[in-house]
Amino acid sequence: MPRQVPVIALDAMGGDYGPEVTVPAALDCLEEFKDLRLILVGQQEAIEAQLARYAVPQSDRLRICHASQVVTMDDLPSKALRGKRDSSMRVALNLVRDGQASACVSAGNTGALMAMARFVLKTIPGIDRPAIIVSLPSKHGHTHILDMGANVDCSAEHLYQFAVMGHELVRAVENIEAPKVGLLNIGEEEIKGNEQVKQAAKLLANSHLNFIGYVEGDDIFMGEVDIVVTDGFVGNVALKAVEGLVRMLGQALKDGLQSSVYNRLVGVLALPVLKSLKHRFDPRRYNGATLLGLKGIVIKSHGDADRYAFANAIRMALLEIDKAVPQRIGERVASAICAQADLGLPARVKSA
Repeated sequence: MPRQVPVIALDAMGGDYGPEVTVPAALDCLEEFKDLRLILVGQQEAIEAQLARYAVPQSDRLRICHASQVVTMDDLPSKALRGKRDSSMRVALNLVRDGQASACVSAGNTGALMAMARFVLKTIPGIDRPAIIVSLPSKHGHTHILDMGANVDCSAEHLYQFAVMGHELVRAVENIEAPKVGLLNIGEEEIKGNEQVKQAAKLLANSHLNFIGYVEGDDIFMGEVDIVVTDGFVGNVALKAVEGLVRMLGQALKDGLQSSVYNRLVGVLALPVLKSLKHRFDPRRYNGATLLGLKGIVIKSHGDADRYAFANAIRMALLEIDKAVPQRIGERVASAICAQADLGLPARVKSA
């Protein structure tokens, strides 16, 4: 059976820079992946102006789908959902729903993207809420953590569902047969944690997953766990704390190396090591958070992503298309629901 040609719809107007970043990033990916097809969704005149800068015409591999509206970073999700039906974000999601694209990538308003994606694409049967999963660098590679802000209040069952979805994603994209799943807590002892975490631990301990128990915040970066599960409130706070720490350390190192002639000399000698560290921990390499639990693939790029970072979000979408991630999650959730019922817990399958 011939391999399906991947088609990705890009919200070309999303993010802090819009077509100035999304268009050249798209061109980079078209050069890298010769069978890739991209649809640039947004205001046609603005997109054409960027294509003209690079002397690239529309073709069977790159076409424009006009959308008259733009979702701004300040738009409330509810208002964007109701009032911007012809936005580049909404139209890109519609293309996925209608089968014209296999994935959507957007650097736009996270809340609006989640609301629109859930409304347009619906959730996989058995999944109550989509979750945002990101990859963070760790001692031996990287660690996936979810949820990162989509769900502030979560039940034990929601955390269980997050673990199932994260497990299947990591199995697919990292080729790890039994990824290690940890539940974020304030300690590793069984007596610690709130009730929702304790109940989630019971569900996970009796599941098919390779559940290693509770993990603490520092375990995210030590490389002993592949997936860390938490609610969106804690996950988002952890992510922003890490981002702030990285920026602070980077600035402190820069200031220190420029503080004297001797330190500048040390900086020159250490330049190869510093460049290696900068590359390894460059957040642009990890750009592209997946909205898990939907019937289609949706990748959220950071709003201030540059050309290199946005291209990485496109690469993530391409990988998930190749690995058929939503289908794999749907199959795994169906079996997990049966296991859940065996534990005497409600096995709710929604006809979403």
